[in-house]
Amino acid sequence: MSPEIKSIILQLYEIQAVKFGTFTLKSGLQSPIYIDLRLIISYPSLLKKISAALGQFLDLLSFDLICGVPYTALPIATAISLAKEIPMLMRRKEAKDYGTKKVIEGKFEKGQTCLIIEDVVTSGTSILETVALLKAEGLEVEDAIIVLNREQGGKERLKENGIQLHTLISILDLLKILFYEKKIDESTFRETNEFLAMPTK
Repeated sequence: MSPEIKSIILQLYEIQAVKFGTFTLKSGLQSPIYIDLRLIISYPSLLKKISAALGQFLDLLSFDLICGVPYTALPIATAISLAKEIPMLMRRKEAKDYGTKKVIEGKFEKGQTCLIIEDVVTSGTSILETVALLKAEGLEVEDAIIVLNREQGGKERLKENGIQLHTLISILDLLKILFYEKKIDESTFRETNEFLAMPTK
């Protein structure tokens, strides 16, 4: 693991974007760990660092546009768009009931390829919802880049649907760093690892 990724992990812990306790996830699962990357919008230097780190994937992929999954990934996608001068699309949570009534905002043409940007993946549902809306507009989607993979089946589910996932930080590596740096005790480390190893279906 690079010093840069280790630094990001420790900073996420310091700002309490990584919490331990009992939390209910969007999927309904009860989890001993919660990742809340919405906090990074209040830490511009960290947002910039994370966006730059994700940028390493871009040279390896083929795409015309980027689209952040709402809402947490929107500032990340915006930072990447600005830094790399890549055209960006924005997916609405709900279509407007006035004006153009668009669900996908921005300039695009049918047949173009769009790269998905997401913060955290558990089951992959949010990415698949975004992919479906983009494809409905005639866009192609082949890849998604994410900040953190909870390693609970999301990558496999996305692959089954033709989406290749590219991950900056694995939750297992995050746990190891926090344990080795004495941010969490052995009991928390083991309990969280055991939870992550459980089948999700």
